[in-house]
Amino acid sequence: MKSLLVYLKEYKKESILGPLFKLLEATFELIIPLIMADIINVGIEGGNRTYIIQRCLIMVALGVIGLICSITAQYFSAKAAVGFATKLRHSLFTHIQELSYTEIDSIGTSTLITRMTSDINQLQSGVNLVLRLFLRSPFIVFGAMIMAFTIDVKAALIFVVTIPALSIVVFGIMMITIPMYKKVQTGLDKVLGITRENLSGTRVIRAFDKEESEIDNFEAATSALSLIQMKVGKVSGLMNPLTYVIVNVATVALIWTGAIKVELGILDTGLVVALLNYMSQILVELIKLANLIVTVTKALACASRIEGIFNIKSSMKFENDAPQEVSTDDVVRFENVSLKYAGGGEPAISNVNFTVKKGQTIGIIGGTGSGKTSLVNLIPRFYDATEGTVYINGVDIKKYPREMLRDKIGVVMQKAVLFKGTIEENLKWGKNDASEEDLDKALSISQSKEFVDKKDGKLSSYVSQGGKNLSGGQRQRLTIARAVIKEPDILILDDSASALDFATDASLRKAIREMKDDITTFIVSQRAASIQYADQIIVLDDGEVVGIGRHDDLLVDCEVYQEIYYSQFKKSEE
Repeated sequence: MKSLLVYLKEYKKESILGPLFKLLEATFELIIPLIMADIINVGIEGGNRTYIIQRCLIMVALGVIGLICSITAQYFSAKAAVGFATKLRHSLFTHIQELSYTEIDSIGTSTLITRMTSDINQLQSGVNLVLRLFLRSPFIVFGAMIMAFTIDVKAALIFVVTIPALSIVVFGIMMITIPMYKKVQTGLDKVLGITRENLSGTRVIRAFDKEESEIDNFEAATSALSLIQMKVGKVSGLMNPLTYVIVNVATVALIWTGAIKVELGILDTGLVVALLNYMSQILVELIKLANLIVTVTKALACASRIEGIFNIKSSMKFENDAPQEVSTDDVVRFENVSLKYAGGGEPAISNVNFTVKKGQTIGIIGGTGSGKTSLVNLIPRFYDATEGTVYINGVDIKKYPREMLRDKIGVVMQKAVLFKGTIEENLKWGKNDASEEDLDKALSISQSKEFVDKKDGKLSSYVSQGGKNLSGGQRQRLTIARAVIKEPDILILDDSASALDFATDASLRKAIREMKDDITTFIVSQRAASIQYADQIIVLDDGEVVGIGRHDDLLVDCEVYQEIYYSQFKKSEE
């Protein structure tokens, strides 16, 4: 939690004024029982109505002033808490963006979403309550005890015994429930993960008629979460009854002692009532403190989980200064490159060697799980090679600054992802200052212009989250347009035309070749037709390169390529 308090630095004033006004309110509250004692001892016993009215007006004035102080304290506390949560959320989001694919894969998306939303909201509530009540409640508890000593020392000893007993109960339960609340948050992560998976994969679930089994899985996860919550609820639920028992026993002792002293003439009736009021104040404030501790316990558990994300450092470090590029025609070069995913067991690709010249089109083909996507993900440095080196323009990619490296490369992912907004806004992810001419050209190259022009709003047409209001082929073509609009030196198409028909695919590849002479293109595809005219074809099998060459040569020399090609063109060969 200490490392997160840095986000309260800009709210020092609010963090001081909030508790200060609460203490001011608490001071007025401690004066009330003494005024009540005066009303009883002087006003009621003496039959002095004027005195009673005067003291009642003073109490009303103190109440109004206390209300103003409370509202002011709430304003400053809320401002500090919301500001703290906002800065923390921005910082956490920035940190997550800096993590490499390796760390994000290990942590899990659902966990990160929980940290960004539920955990930070819980922490915000904790900060707000701490600023309002953390000083106020102890101040009234000990203030009431001190005020009791000013009334009668022997009666005040009951307070001395009661307060430690209450503290043992409150803090003992807190120590027991802190680790239990961590388990609750972990269970919440699991439920969120299942929910997210089901909502994103709802079409697949319905296609395979798996609704019932997924409902069972969800119920199992929520039942486990409910059991943990019930367990922690039972422990924390002991707080109120135990505190009530202790305070009520103390109240009985106080009335007994007070009655004896009144009978002996040592104490006035009003002062006994004041002592009872102070005991009631202690009870109310300790209940508030107990509820505060429950919230703070949850907040501390959430803070620990958020700190855990901040403590995860990216395994990928980028240079700040641009390297001196070598004058060479070799745009991309792999030297003995291997990649093993974290916790993945066997390497995804092993001992890969090849060189790509400027302006070449490279086809990458292989069976499912052969390492095609893993290979091209090393070029923009989404992952770092566990062995060997990847070079771009003769320079190790690890020597490039992040922005410089990514500016050279346009990537179209295997899964077409669009964002909520307009078509124009999605395309400008590739080039923020793109002109209408740039947009029109990108649409033409990606074969998107025809269907975009048919839409009522054209470039201003609405795209729903994930592009769900577009067909698979339309989504793929728009993601290609987003990549080519920046006219990168290297363009990677990772199986990004799988939803296109052969004619559109052929037109797309022709348009990309005509973009500019020196663009280097990597085409990952399951279709032999999509890569057979490439300058060089890389054939992968189980993470290893089993063939490099042109189409005609591979048909003669590469058995794996032959199997893929003839499985797709079997009829034409017969």
